[in-house]
Amino acid sequence: MSQSYDYIIVGAGSAGCVIANRLSAKPDIRVLLLEAGGRDLNPWIHIPVGYFKTLHNPKTDWCYKTQEEAELEGRALDWPRGKGLGGSSSINGLLYVRGQKEDYDSWAQAGNTGWSYDDVLPLFKRSESYELGDDAFHGGDGGLAVSKIRAKSKISEAFIQSAVEMGVPYTDDYNGADQEGVSYFDQTAKKGLRCSSAKAFLKPARGRPNLTIQTHAHITALAFDKDDATKIVGVHFDQKGQKRTASINQGGEVILSAGAIGSPQILELSGIGRGDILQKAGIKTRHELGGVGEALQDHLQIRLVFETNVPTLNDMINSPLGKLSIGLQYGLFRGGPMSLGASQVAIFAKSMKGLDTPDIQFHFQPLSADKPGLVMHPFSGFTSSVCQLRPESRGHIHITSPDAYSHPKIVANYLTATADQLCAIRAVRFAREMTHMPSLKPFVVREHTVCGDMSRDEDMLDVARRYAQTIYHPTSTCRMGSDKAAVVDRKLRVHGMTNLRIADASIMPSIVSGNTNAPAIMIGEKAADMVLAARGS
Repeated sequence: MSQSYDYIIVGAGSAGCVIANRLSAKPDIRVLLLEAGGRDLNPWIHIPVGYFKTLHNPKTDWCYKTQEEAELEGRALDWPRGKGLGGSSSINGLLYVRGQKEDYDSWAQAGNTGWSYDDVLPLFKRSESYELGDDAFHGGDGGLAVSKIRAKSKISEAFIQSAVEMGVPYTDDYNGADQEGVSYFDQTAKKGLRCSSAKAFLKPARGRPNLTIQTHAHITALAFDKDDATKIVGVHFDQKGQKRTASINQGGEVILSAGAIGSPQILELSGIGRGDILQKAGIKTRHELGGVGEALQDHLQIRLVFETNVPTLNDMINSPLGKLSIGLQYGLFRGGPMSLGASQVAIFAKSMKGLDTPDIQFHFQPLSADKPGLVMHPFSGFTSSVCQLRPESRGHIHITSPDAYSHPKIVANYLTATADQLCAIRAVRFAREMTHMPSLKPFVVREHTVCGDMSRDEDMLDVARRYAQTIYHPTSTCRMGSDKAAVVDRKLRVHGMTNLRIADASIMPSIVSGNTNAPAIMIGEKAADMVLAARGS
């Protein structure tokens, strides 16, 4: 490319779009945003329930898969990741969850000063345009629209009441003072349309003359200074068959925002990472950094399905007239099932006594299928999906080839930690006990997802092994910290490198207690602030 830029942002996902917006708001800063996917023109991206059409679609989803997981009966899990402007925020379930105060305080206590809850709360608020207006915990005029769901059901109300009967308090705001409780999910949507990071932050900035956006720009490697192996001067990428290079100006930076899979992959393709991994992949080691691709964490959801004696969305979706009714509700009023995100009801609960904060999260859906995005079951049913909020199992992501188009090897190591197995047992027991509560029991005909006679702990663990799926929250593969295994410091600068930062979910020292899209957007806000502070802007 003939021009050079002050900042090159790699990845127009949840964090990258925020950074592009904040940096380009300064007219004297030239910004290049590179996205390997295309534009967000597919209409299903903008319809909340459209994730049924965009997941597993190679035009909008990178379609990653894990290796066969030993503790999941040898199953390899699909790992959808957004491909295009907005990244995964364009194909996710729209659920707006920040996590717990203690998540961020623990990051700061580990030496990452500036990342405590009190530090990051203003960033969450700055991003947000909350439907109910601003208050102590919410922003009212940010770019990211957050709203209450626009469709409820008899079975979802019964599910909420059964949680209360289990001792879970009802909450009006799980993103407020205390996460614990049951309520309907907040969604990143406005008037029945998805509000992706691209729509929230990139669309308002597209007309700025100092912001250049290039799609179909697949990064092949970082560009190094010819005299300094630790200094980054730009990026190499393929664009529709053409090999191109983009450079940064003196004092500029490259900011990787390619996600928990893409960012470590780019580092390793560039020779930054574990020497033994790079050697096996046929890559020359430029900078030994052992933590790249390691410490992977993800939330594993145990998807329990129950047949009901009252109609659910299964009945509507499996019926031509039902589908027509769903379409009319959305077309006329931007309401009904098509306005829903991936789940209706959220529960943040403690699976046993003595815990300070919730350790499990439920995603309730008034429908059921063998896997998200597939054909509905032929019976009336609902899904009570439960995940462990703070898993101890850690996996890794590494390249196996110098080919930038080859997917890296993903080993999640689900349920390899004993603590995770014990939590899975408690979580399944909790979910099953809910169906025996007075408010829900009258509607439940049978339990569909069972192993054995469900009388033993081992049966409940087998349910997790047989039916659990990823909930699409990979993190921590470029972990922030000051120890030898960390990849970036507290200012997101890659250890041992110059002009290189990472800003996406890969930098989380540990996974947050909830969905990861909102925290990734916050990380983008934090990164932009630190870049501007370093520049003196």
